[in-house]
Amino acid sequence: MEKQSKIYIAGHNGLVGSAIRRNLEQKGYTNIIGRTYDELDLLDSTLVKSFFATEHPEYVFLAAAKVGGIMANNTFRAQFIYENLQIQNNVIHNAYLSGVKKLLFLGSSCIYPRLAPQPLREEYLLTGELEYTNEPYAIAKIAGIKVCESYNLQYGTDFLSVMPTNLYGLNDNYDLYNSHVLPALIRKMHLAHCLETRDLLAIRNDLKKNAMKEIDAAADNETIFRFLGMQGIRKQVDGKVILSLWGTGTPLREFLWVEDMADACVFIMEKVSSKGLAPASGNEVRNTHINIGTGREITIRSLAVLVQSIVGFGGSLQFDPSRPDGTPRKLLDVSKLEKLGWKYTVELEDGIRQVYRNYVAD
Repeated sequence: MEKQSKIYIAGHNGLVGSAIRRNLEQKGYTNIIGRTYDELDLLDSTLVKSFFATEHPEYVFLAAAKVGGIMANNTFRAQFIYENLQIQNNVIHNAYLSGVKKLLFLGSSCIYPRLAPQPLREEYLLTGELEYTNEPYAIAKIAGIKVCESYNLQYGTDFLSVMPTNLYGLNDNYDLYNSHVLPALIRKMHLAHCLETRDLLAIRNDLKKNAMKEIDAAADNETIFRFLGMQGIRKQVDGKVILSLWGTGTPLREFLWVEDMADACVFIMEKVSSKGLAPASGNEVRNTHINIGTGREITIRSLAVLVQSIVGFGGSLQFDPSRPDGTPRKLLDVSKLEKLGWKYTVELEDGIRQVYRNYVAD
């Protein structure tokens, strides 16, 4: 990419897209474009076709997607598979039609089989059953990988796919019903800490800042306490606060600071070609996607304790084994990316401390 190249970021206001934009700007790229949902509905094939025909971007980062945690994935299964397939197909196909030089499609580590060997290597794709709770989302992302590979083979495009691990950072989603595990932990721990310190003003400010249709920040105290109880945040008769969390706490997860993720994406767009990822011999081209992560993991229980320490919550943590755990373990093998010349820089504790500082400062 040249510094003046026209670069389109689909999903430029989201967690990943906004981080990619910041990284590009820091590196001196000056011709970056994005469109909000109101400006361009990526589900509408006619609008997407018109956008590419008019703007003619040279490079595309496809970071737009419908995303969420276990509850959202398992509840809105039809929306997750339909909307993600539609977004991907519209953007990738029209990138081909308009002659885009290179496209980077962002997937998810949930594409791998639920019980695949650990750490997860790229070649484990499609070797076993997926985790049921996020199967529709995973299938959509697998389809995106295969669309990119297929267009490269048939049309000679240079479309790359990356599979990030669990991400966190600036512009994360803190909705308590559809956020991922780490932002949900941060927000719940913050609210629990506010409850134990009797800081009702801070609770109301949080409910106002991260508004949810289920609760009005101006509601009376009892209504707010009931809402917190529904989130597993309860004050006991002895005055101590207990935070109940989903699952057993035993699943292992890997987390990557989103600024590192963005740096890896820009690095790949600058340095890597899809042709260089294809096998040197043979007729079958598959698994050309690249894992992006740290190669390090932590149990959900240990993660909760770490967040508890950073937030300063002095109450008790309880785990509810009647709730789903999701995939038992999901550690990425990042040796392919490291051989290409990139490695993460921000450790988990440092990243969470920065995220929480930003959270309470906003």
